[in-house]
Amino acid sequence: MNAGFKAPTPLGEKTLAELWDCTRRQGDMPGFAKAITAILGAMRGEDEQEFDMARTVLSDPVLTQKVLRLANSGMYSAFGQHVNTVSKAVLVLGTEAIGHLALGLKLIEELSASSPDTGIAHIEMEKAVLAGIVAQQIATSAESRHAEEAVVCSMLHTLGRMMLTFYMPERWHDLQQRGDAENLTVDDIAPEVLGLSLEDIGHAAARHWGLPQSLISGMRKVEPAEAGQDVSPADWIAGLSTMSALCADSLWHDDAAGAAVVQQLTERYSGMLGVQPDHLMAAIEQAKIVAAEDLTIAPLSRPAERRAKVLASTRQRAEGNKILLSGLADMRDVLDTATPGQMVSIALETVYQGLDFSRAVAFVRNRKDGQYAAKICFGEGVKERLAEMTFSDNYEPNVFHAALNSDRVIFIENAKDAKFGAKLPQWWKDTMSDARSFVILPLSSNGQPAGFLYGDWDETFPPIQLSQTEFALLNDMRALVMKNVERRHKLEAVIVNRGV
Repeated sequence: MNAGFKAPTPLGEKTLAELWDCTRRQGDMPGFAKAITAILGAMRGEDEQEFDMARTVLSDPVLTQKVLRLANSGMYSAFGQHVNTVSKAVLVLGTEAIGHLALGLKLIEELSASSPDTGIAHIEMEKAVLAGIVAQQIATSAESRHAEEAVVCSMLHTLGRMMLTFYMPERWHDLQQRGDAENLTVDDIAPEVLGLSLEDIGHAAARHWGLPQSLISGMRKVEPAEAGQDVSPADWIAGLSTMSALCADSLWHDDAAGAAVVQQLTERYSGMLGVQPDHLMAAIEQAKIVAAEDLTIAPLSRPAERRAKVLASTRQRAEGNKILLSGLADMRDVLDTATPGQMVSIALETVYQGLDFSRAVAFVRNRKDGQYAAKICFGEGVKERLAEMTFSDNYEPNVFHAALNSDRVIFIENAKDAKFGAKLPQWWKDTMSDARSFVILPLSSNGQPAGFLYGDWDETFPPIQLSQTEFALLNDMRALVMKNVERRHKLEAVIVNRGV
């Protein structure tokens, strides 16, 4: 049970039951729960944790850029610069930091894009977004490694208010009317009317979504610590989320009264956060500039069209080659430290991005089972069919065995050609038949196939031709993967021989 949370009274249980019923009928707010599930799944993954996080990040171009920017920031300079692939960024940052960054971005997207039926719900959501922006600027100023977690906690700090205004607006209006009549705030009146506080509703929703306990702890409201008192990382995050939420409530109106409250807050929380009041104010001023672009109805925001997310359907050849070269650089950097699985992940991500594949899949040979099986993938809809992508390692007269036996990169320009149909195996026809062109990159060690990388383009792409430069880059990539694998095998052999 998180700090400050009490078991709901019978009235509180009734309120929560009504709230869950509303979310079932209307859908979670509005698609955030789905994003949470994917991100937390990647954070909790076991064998493929790092790859799952890379795939989750790459499904969102905006998040991809944010992750790479963070990995190359001064805060992580000890790890070396020039992180060009998300797979390497995961090694540098860790899945937890990236997960928090992803949660924050997804929450901003979902809350900003939603169109609640009531104006008050939209206001509460914009305040939550603003709180996250304030926390981001302050945490950056404090050079905190907990920045991304603090951003998520700050946006979720008022989750109870958001849930109530979004799903149960009538109950919210009742609270407001009774509070006005008794000269009390909504927060004051909620425990009596609802059976639990707004903070408790927020915590209950966070547990309902399956958020980690560390995030729920960071959502709690805390008073500033006394001067000289030790502040734990958990309390620091909770303190920042409390201050950010209070600042957002005052900043949203963009008036003199709100500015005075913000000034008081910086003075009260300065000691606890370890940032001078004037530096806090500078960070908040920067947050106001950022928020003006992200908010739509706050007085603080400027009326403007949202920045359109324009993604080119194809990349210029030169740009694609730069991506391949950057990925190769990442692979060389981690050649002696990465596991074979990590090397394959970087290689697969690189070819997926650099050649603009619709899908990319890595297959691994299991000699014991006598088959090749798909293990990791990028691209829409491919993960659901991963289990179907297996085939025997016994030679068959098809294009995949031909590529594996020849140990050469194979490029098929027109897989739809009727004359070519006999060379395509049934498992491919069952899972990949919408591809027009594809590439096979065999991975062989000492003349024996160990697996391969596969990438394809569907009909939405213009006709594809690979240049000699691209073939050379792909061969370099294959060589690095196998060099890493062979190095790992030698190390394991040495350990066995020494009897370790």
